[in-house]
Amino acid sequence: MNDLTSRKLTWKEYLVVASLLFGLFFGAGNLIFPLHLGQLAGGYWVSATVGFLVTGVVLPLLSVLAIAVTRAEGVYDIGKPLGAGFAIVFMVLIHATIGPLFGTPRTASVSFTVGIAPFVSKGNEGMALLIYSAVFFALAFFFAYRENSILSNVGRVLNPMFLALLFIMFLVAFLRPLGNPMTAQATSDYVHGAFVNGFLQGYNTMDAPAGLAFGVTVVHAVRQMGQKRDNDVARVVAKSGALGMAGVAVIYLLLIVAGAMSLGKFKLSADGGVAFTQIVNYYGGAFGQAVLAVLIAVTCLTTAVGLVAAFAQDFHKHFPQISYHMWLFLTTLASFLFANFGLDTLLAWSTPMLMFLYPLVLVLILLSVCSPLFHRDPWVYLFVVVFTVVPALGDMVVSFPSVVSASAFGKMVAAWRSMLPLSDLGMSWLVPDLIGLVLGLLVHFAYGRKRVLSREV
Repeated sequence: MNDLTSRKLTWKEYLVVASLLFGLFFGAGNLIFPLHLGQLAGGYWVSATVGFLVTGVVLPLLSVLAIAVTRAEGVYDIGKPLGAGFAIVFMVLIHATIGPLFGTPRTASVSFTVGIAPFVSKGNEGMALLIYSAVFFALAFFFAYRENSILSNVGRVLNPMFLALLFIMFLVAFLRPLGNPMTAQATSDYVHGAFVNGFLQGYNTMDAPAGLAFGVTVVHAVRQMGQKRDNDVARVVAKSGALGMAGVAVIYLLLIVAGAMSLGKFKLSADGGVAFTQIVNYYGGAFGQAVLAVLIAVTCLTTAVGLVAAFAQDFHKHFPQISYHMWLFLTTLASFLFANFGLDTLLAWSTPMLMFLYPLVLVLILLSVCSPLFHRDPWVYLFVVVFTVVPALGDMVVSFPSVVSASAFGKMVAAWRSMLPLSDLGMSWLVPDLIGLVLGLLVHFAYGRKRVLSREV
């Protein structure tokens, strides 16, 4: 029995896990979305913030809890109740989205837009991005290839410096505000739907799917601290997560308010990268911009190394015919190519994918966390996922740029989707999802419960 007894952790150890979670979920890319949200929401920033924190803070924490509760070894295991085929497809979608298609290229495009672009003339931005991203991903490949800890060690020093400078910027911004956030003009979408639009903006952080991909790292660290029982692991993750994600929530809140205040001086920007550059230049000038450029580049590089390594490791595990180093080369090359489409293009094409993927991620996370209540019965998973995927595909199609959404096919999907409840809010999947949940639970309690229990015996 002693082998199954978990030792009591100190507050210092809780803070270590909280710090790991904070580092996992907060990167330099997370700066631009809440800042832009503040500009979009204006005086309605409070409601928008609540919605953003649900998908940007609460859901990522639940994703790590899902890994702990189900004793999963990665994304694949989260989808396993629906069969190996679905689990593979789900894993590929998650890693492709947070990896070479959108997430990893964004580490280069964000750091370039915020740190380098202000020092480059408009006509030379394309070539500058090409050179910068080539060097950026060459370094990412090098560090991930050698599995070198130098960069992560440097990151442990520079990340706190980056956060310290960020809070100095907050201090100055609130002591010398650019405007009143409560009276800032909001865009029309936020006047009537601030919470829902904030909720949808939280998709852009990609932290919920990232939590499924990296959550096993946190759970492993907790087990290494002497937590033997699954309930104890989940409890430690919950307590530490509350601390770590509270830090993320505070930064998001300050960024959203800063974005709303910036409307007193600047017009609504195309994206948060532009807004961040404007604010830093206003308060810190060229020197402040240069210092932040270096720190943002390093923090984004550490994130990129983690993303390409995780992609290569997971794909090599499930497709061992190709070596880790070849998978690493392929994901790094693809990330380099997509990064050169620019931040605006990446955001425009990633949004539809997230409109499809996030509802699926959300329901699988909640099902995993609650799975002990229905013994992880595949029938419950099946009904919920099927009833979620179909309308989520409709949300994806209508969210594409006009080349797709304005096509005959796009208009046909939009007409069908408009008949679903909450479609005008971009959440047409919610009511069908609840119907699927009720049907799945009815099937489970009617006859599936006995079958699951007999299988476990």
